[in-house]
Amino acid sequence: MGIRSWFRREKRASIEDPRVPVSDRNILNFFGIDESAAGEIVTIDSALGVPAVWAAVNFLSGTLASLPLHVYRRTGDGRERATGPLAMLLHDSPNEEMSSFEWRKYVFDQVFTHGRSVSFIERAQTGRVLNIWPLEPSKTTIRLVGGRKLYDYRDGDRTYTYEASEVIDIPFMLKADRYSHRSPIMSNADVIGLAQAATRYGSKFFRNGGVPPFVIEGPFQSPAALERASDDLGDAVRRASKESRLALTLPAGHTIKQLGSDPEKSQLVELQRFLIEQVARIYSMPPTFLQDLTHGTFSNTEQQDLHFAKHTLRRWIQQFEQELNLKLFGRSSNSLFVEFNVDGLLRGDFKTRMEGYAQGVQNAILTPNEARRRENLPDVEGGDRLQIQGATVPLGSQPQDGGNNGT
Repeated sequence: MGIRSWFRREKRASIEDPRVPVSDRNILNFFGIDESAAGEIVTIDSALGVPAVWAAVNFLSGTLASLPLHVYRRTGDGRERATGPLAMLLHDSPNEEMSSFEWRKYVFDQVFTHGRSVSFIERAQTGRVLNIWPLEPSKTTIRLVGGRKLYDYRDGDRTYTYEASEVIDIPFMLKADRYSHRSPIMSNADVIGLAQAATRYGSKFFRNGGVPPFVIEGPFQSPAALERASDDLGDAVRRASKESRLALTLPAGHTIKQLGSDPEKSQLVELQRFLIEQVARIYSMPPTFLQDLTHGTFSNTEQQDLHFAKHTLRRWIQQFEQELNLKLFGRSSNSLFVEFNVDGLLRGDFKTRMEGYAQGVQNAILTPNEARRRENLPDVEGGDRLQIQGATVPLGSQPQDGGNNGT
């Protein structure tokens, strides 16, 4: 855990760098704050107030956290499920305070918002993994010293330094310096800010009873009279909205002219729908998974489901698996490895699952007991032999003459 004495050069991904002025935009980015071109202050929390961002983050992280995670051992015939403390740790609970689902949900929540998640691997003196603890991103500083990454974690008044081999590091996207990262929210602050502005404008519009901003024209005799008229008319609009009145009364000689444009002319609904597509692009998700079925049909929705599994989930599954295998087993280990069971995506579709098992059993791909184990059912006698389609008998027991004699 100590810092090697031959480390000489050091770089910091921290606001403590004196070369970065306090007015620099990187200071705001460090604290998870950015100002968009729409004039909105974008933070992680404010971005999650946009329904499309909320749906994307929760859908992706929840789906990845729900997939079964197993440890396998390579054998001469292929592989087999491994058991033991590490398998239990990854599948059930990485530490005494969190379930495996809760840990992985937190990991990917941070990846899809802050842009990075780090977890510390607690090991015994023998090297055996005892626990995996997620670290809070805002308290973690990553340094590059002598070409090696070090992780400084501030816990109260103490700072702990971990080497890269002790940390499970999942970045959304690394920058060119190889140690700092990009947040999907902060890197797209203008789009998120526009979505926040559209949501805020819609809220203000309905708060005013659906009346857009307007200007009053009339024979005002003094600035005080103008101020009173403005207050009286504003109160009248709010009262009419509350009491569901359909008309307003104005003094003689006074008129109202609309200021700006109404939501229909500014295409507010179309803008919000376009912003859903923009958020979907940020997270490489089909819009149907953000509850936008504007262009959805039965056939293309099914294809988008396959696209999501093949091109979006697969990328994150591969990154997470390879990081776990590297940090838990090292480069020299070739016997144990971690892998997601992607079949868990079909757990909600009983018909598709049963049809897949039937095809596997009838074509000698799965044994009946292997299919039953995937459904958490007990083994049955004779269910460990491969079978073929037809009479569905154990492989090798079919008639040798092709079955023409009926025996």
